Amino acid sequence: MAIEIEQPSVGLSKVAVSETHGEDSPYFAGWKAYDENPYHESTNQSGVIQMGLAENQVSFDLLEKYLEEHSEASSWGKGAPGFKENALFQDYHGLKSFRQAMANFMEQIRGGRAKFDPDRIVLTAGATAANELLTFILADPGDALLVPTPYYPGFDRDLRWRTGVKIVPIHCDSSNNFQVTPEALEAAYSEAESMNLKVRGVLITNPSNPLGATIQRSTLEEILNFVTRKNIHLVSDEIYSGSTFSSSEFISIAEILESNSYKNSERVHIVYSLSKDLGLPGFRVGTIYSYNDKVVTTARRMSSFTLISSQTQHLLACMLSNKEFTENYIKTNRERLRKRYDMIIKGLKNAGIQCLEGNAGLFCWMNLSPLLEEQTREGELALWKIILNEVRLNISPGSSCHCSEPGWFRVCFANMSEQTLEIALERIHKFMEQRRRN
Repeated sequence: MAIEIEQPSVGLSKVAVSETHGEDSPYFAGWKAYDENPYHESTNQSGVIQMGLAENQVSFDLLEKYLEEHSEASSWGKGAPGFKENALFQDYHGLKSFRQAMANFMEQIRGGRAKFDPDRIVLTAGATAANELLTFILADPGDALLVPTPYYPGFDRDLRWRTGVKIVPIHCDSSNNFQVTPEALEAAYSEAESMNLKVRGVLITNPSNPLGATIQRSTLEEILNFVTRKNIHLVSDEIYSGSTFSSSEFISIAEILESNSYKNSERVHIVYSLSKDLGLPGFRVGTIYSYNDKVVTTARRMSSFTLISSQTQHLLACMLSNKEFTENYIKTNRERLRKRYDMIIKGLKNAGIQCLEGNAGLFCWMNLSPLLEEQTREGELALWKIILNEVRLNISPGSSCHCSEPGWFRVCFANMSEQTLEIALERIHKFMEQRRRN
């Protein structure tokens, strides 16, 4: 039984009482509804199916098989080399073997089209910590970052809550599949200036989260030209193999910099983690890769607050250094994601639902605007509540991602079994049939 203590009126810090965490967002409210009544294929078949979690579980069996066959990776053993040193002290540079393995893995999944220097890799406890750490380094409280919409709802927490930095949206729309345009960039910059905010950088996600489509090369080049003209930074939050159906469809900003002999590269910083690609969010493994020496040095100092355990680094260094494993994992994972993607797109189409065409991601972006009673945020949230409470599906309303057009919803498909996905599609189909009858 919990211990109840009378709460006196003792003051807390501004950060502690700030509402910029964003916990009141429908995105997090949907998670709470799932936690209170989670679907289970045998014990709770009427529960809420979690379709708001962008998690990759389609190839977990490959990871488990590797660990079964390579027990040395997950256990030190008596007298194992390096155990005492790593158990007693961990340098915040991280294990050299792990940084080298990460650099090699990032090169491998880019098909060798981009090179990564392990000495420029800074390790952090996940991409969340990496994005916040970079925000601390690049901007002061009261400054602004420009972020294209729709964007991951967690950015409101990660970029703003503790840093005091503002987010100014780069408004994108469905007329061009929510791609960033030069006009939208300039409009956002002007909006920030009108609010007397100093813009310090642009943060993009590639594949463009939450749309399930990679950013085109021409668009990346336009964004790079824009930040160069404005003398600001570019942060590229990138997902590679686990969420890209074909390596040729994904263009990393690193490839563009390399092809341009690294011109203006000092303003570019890449965030990457193994949460999506290897499906290991619980391991909390993220990286910052910067072409700016001062950023690398400062990030490494600040990473003391977000270290990855040496045991986790040891395990992943072994795993990622095994080329046979990584080649098979990347190939199989892409095939399974493509199959799962085709499955949900076909199912939604059969239910009469339009989706944006995607080539990446662990989710799709579906259009339910024809079902809205009114074409407003309020109308969208009213429909979302029906889907959450009556259809018992937790999907993310576009407004929680700051989408400017009501009626778009993000639906995740890689965090469940095919059987559960089939049940979710059946529920959607029945819901649409009922709507048509009414």
